Amino acid sequence: MLQYNIRGENLEVTDSIKEYVEKKVGKLERYFDTPPSSEVHVNLSVYNDEQTIEVTIPMKNLLLRAEEHNTDLYAAIDLVVDKLERQIRKHKTKVNRRFRQEGAPKYVFAELEREANQEQMQSDDEFDVEIVKTKRFDLKPMDSEEAALQMDMLGHNFFVFTNANTDETNIVYKRRDGRYGLIET
Repeated sequence: MLQYNIRGENLEVTDSIKEYVEKKVGKLERYFDTPPSSEVHVNLSVYNDEQTIEVTIPMKNLLLRAEEHNTDLYAAIDLVVDKLERQIRKHKTKVNRRFRQEGAPKYVFAELEREANQEQMQSDDEFDVEIVKTKRFDLKPMDSEEAALQMDMLGHNFFVFTNANTDETNIVYKRRDGRYGLIET
């Protein structure tokens, strides 16, 4: 059974919004033989008339996460659920292939695989990952403010550096709202 943790930023989470999120995200349970017992983290926010929804569902052996932006909050919720459905189908297809190769019973995820195969044939390119360039460089010790300035000077969206205070690798990045974020490893 899914438990919901719905938070709003610059937005009041009304009962109707909460019910709509729970109804839409709850439909994902149909993809599992036994409903996952997991907490669904939902962050709703508004910046410059743009509604954003972030959904994270941590499960055993799988982390589902999707984010969508739209001027209409309900449309953003629909889009994020579609994205989560694609992630589940992709995962189930990979699991099913692995079981088939190892000779496991065919009935495992069979129904879901048929659905996923139909969608995957249409959007196979969407899931392919190809690394086209590799860069190597030495990390200069600096603080996060200097790293943010370096990132801006280079015109990048992120910058990897060695934190002079902790001597660990950190990443500073530009958020969609124009502010900065820091990832500590």
